[in-house]
Amino acid sequence: MSFDLTKFAAADFTARTEDVPVPDLAPFFGDGDPAVWTVRGLTGAELARVNEATDAAKNLEALAEALASPAGREKAGALRSLLGLADGAGADVPQDLVKRIEMLRAGSVAPVADRQLAVRLADVYPVEFYQLTNAITRLTGQGKILGKPAGSGETPESEPR
Repeated sequence: MSFDLTKFAAADFTARTEDVPVPDLAPFFGDGDPAVWTVRGLTGAELARVNEATDAAKNLEALAEALASPAGREKAGALRSLLGLADGAGADVPQDLVKRIEMLRAGSVAPVADRQLAVRLADVYPVEFYQLTNAITRLTGQGKILGKPAGSGETPESEPR
C-alpha cells in the first residue's frame, strides 16, 4: 500500500480545538459566561516559532541590557516585564516558560492571548497556564482533523408572524 500524494494534497483539514475549563478564572469572564478557554493545535510554522522563542528571548534580553544605562534602567525593566523576562540575566527565565508563553499566544482562540496576557497568566495562574499549554501541545501532536467541520444541521424555518 502506497501513500496517495494526490489525495493528501487535495484533502481539506481543519484545526483541532478544545474548550478547556478554567474555573479559577471565572471572575474574569462575563456574567453567566462559562469559564472556558478555547485553544487549538499549532501549525508547523507556529511550532517552529515556539521552538525559536528562547533564542529570540536571549536577543531581546541583550537589547534590554544595552538599554540599561543609568537613564534607561526603568525602560529596560519595563521591556523585560512585557516580554516575560526576569530582571537581570535571561537565564533567570526557564526556556520552557519562554516557549509556553509563545505557545499560548499562538494557540489561544478565545480569548485571544497576546504576549502580555500570556506572561501575566503564567505569573498569577501558573497551573491554568500550564493546563492550557499542555492542551495546545496535545492538540498539536494529534494534527489537524481531516475534512471540513460538520455543519450544525439545517436551519429551521421561522414561524410566520
